[in-house]
Amino acid sequence: MNTEIEVKFIQVNHDTIRSQLQALGGICTHPMRLMRRVVFVNEALESRHGWLRVRDEGDRVTVSYKQRDSLDIHGTKEIETVAEDFEAITQIIRQLGNWIESYQESKRETWRVGEVEVVLDEWPWLDPIVEIEGPTAESVEHIATSLGFSMEDAQYGSVMSAYRKQYPNLDSSFEIGNIPIVKFGDPMPPELESAI
Repeated sequence: MNTEIEVKFIQVNHDTIRSQLQALGGICTHPMRLMRRVVFVNEALESRHGWLRVRDEGDRVTVSYKQRDSLDIHGTKEIETVAEDFEAITQIIRQLGNWIESYQESKRETWRVGEVEVVLDEWPWLDPIVEIEGPTAESVEHIATSLGFSMEDAQYGSVMSAYRKQYPNLDSSFEIGNIPIVKFGDPMPPELESAI
């Protein structure tokens, strides 16, 4: 499996980050677009902190297996491939077993600064996020500090780390993947509302 070297910063101003990225010579490779994903978990995957994701990125569909080994910059492992059809691949996976399934929407804008990818993410019921991914921890840290972030504020792992940071009173067993539909415009789930 490949190691996903990335960090997240939450409660950011995307307009400020765009200006800073332009000043660093960054190039916007994909403007803000809707991303649809279905996340699948079962008991076997949960036991190793793993999940299967099918994501429609607007210009391609990817299928990924992710596994969180630790909550640090090197903690997430990933196997990813491109698929032809979002609906078909989700239907195939559904036929393979009993899954806990979550349909999730987000919005994403993608930038490149050299070898580093910087994404501006929006998720339902969550303040804006910046995710920085690169080939080495040093390259990620360099861009993060160039954008004015402190690595002490970095979040690691899935988007759940951002939800936990913004909603510190969440029950420890809560996972965004346990909500069947995570969609823009839908009311906030009671688990988040009670954790404000």
